[in-house]
Amino acid sequence: MKKRILALLLVLILVFTVALTGCGNGEDVPEGEDVSEGPIKLGYIGPLTGDYSMYGETTKEGAELAAEEINAAGGVLGRDIEIISYDSKGDKTEAVNAYNRLRDKDEMSALVGATFSGTTLSIKAIAKDDGMPMLSPTATHLDVTLDAPNIFRACFTDPYQGATAAVFAAENLEAKKAAVLYNIEDPYSEGLAEAFNEKFGEYGEVTNYEGYTKNDADFKTVLTKIAENEPDVLYLPDYIAKVGVILSQVEEQGLDVVAMGADGWDGIEGDYADVAEGHYFTNHFAKTDESAIVQDFLANYNEKWESDPTALSALGYDAVYMMAQAMENAGSTEAQAVVDALAAIEIDGVTGNIVFDENGDPLKSISIIQIMDGKHVLADKISIQ
Repeated sequence: MKKRILALLLVLILVFTVALTGCGNGEDVPEGEDVSEGPIKLGYIGPLTGDYSMYGETTKEGAELAAEEINAAGGVLGRDIEIISYDSKGDKTEAVNAYNRLRDKDEMSALVGATFSGTTLSIKAIAKDDGMPMLSPTATHLDVTLDAPNIFRACFTDPYQGATAAVFAAENLEAKKAAVLYNIEDPYSEGLAEAFNEKFGEYGEVTNYEGYTKNDADFKTVLTKIAENEPDVLYLPDYIAKVGVILSQVEEQGLDVVAMGADGWDGIEGDYADVAEGHYFTNHFAKTDESAIVQDFLANYNEKWESDPTALSALGYDAVYMMAQAMENAGSTEAQAVVDALAAIEIDGVTGNIVFDENGDPLKSISIIQIMDGKHVLADKISIQ
């Protein structure tokens, strides 16, 4: 009797299994249609703790705002977007581990990250081999997208940003002499410094090309050396934590020079408004831009996060919208289809009208921001392409 019951159970299990298989054989599904269910998972990797957490957090907040707006409007391919974030801590090994978790555990469809150039470069080879659709909001180093057809960026490159700063210094500020002070241990800072140095040399003299390490805190000796050559402009391509210290010591030493920086300065008015007063930096957008897309973004971001966005927030926001539009255009979340759609995309974002060149780099103008009375003032918008 027991054997007959067991045999009957096995038959029922077999019938049930066949029935399930028949339901999922795709006979009633149009060819090429994406029938996946559940949210579309976009990975995000950035520094969410530590000295540079403000950059990772503000970029993530922009990305999450975009996802919220997209979902409220019906989602992508009828599905919601879910942003899954991991903390890189600004460390290359942590970034690689985060990428592997997003791919293997979370089964992300695409990556909106990483943020810093160094961490993005650390995962580049893996993502390229995987064919993963990857769109970094903020990694500016030239090598990020080179020889990697599946990797794009929402921000402009270090060479373009550095060269634009040099042109502005020479043509708008009428600088004849410039000094460069940069972090030799950071690819972002180094790439900007090299570009500025090369471009400004076409206009005038680079009197000093000086480096420091990430642990340096006393710049008085090198600033004294720079002062001896009386440069008109001091180029400081680094992030707020370091730039604020340097500008404070520039003021303490009474060095009469106009400082220029890069997008890593964005938000410097928060803690260093006094020492940043009157100085300039290149950026991705200006909060004083009166266009509807910029003003709506500012209002929505402030309402959600109860704070003002940075340029990195805007880039995170634009990156998610671009990835979502690419999936809609592709009609699928299949990796190669999304990559092909990204390569052909054109979209009006907070940071400008964006199309990609053959390397996956955006073609758009750069805003020159001056700090006046603790606020951003748009000094100019420049395109040197």
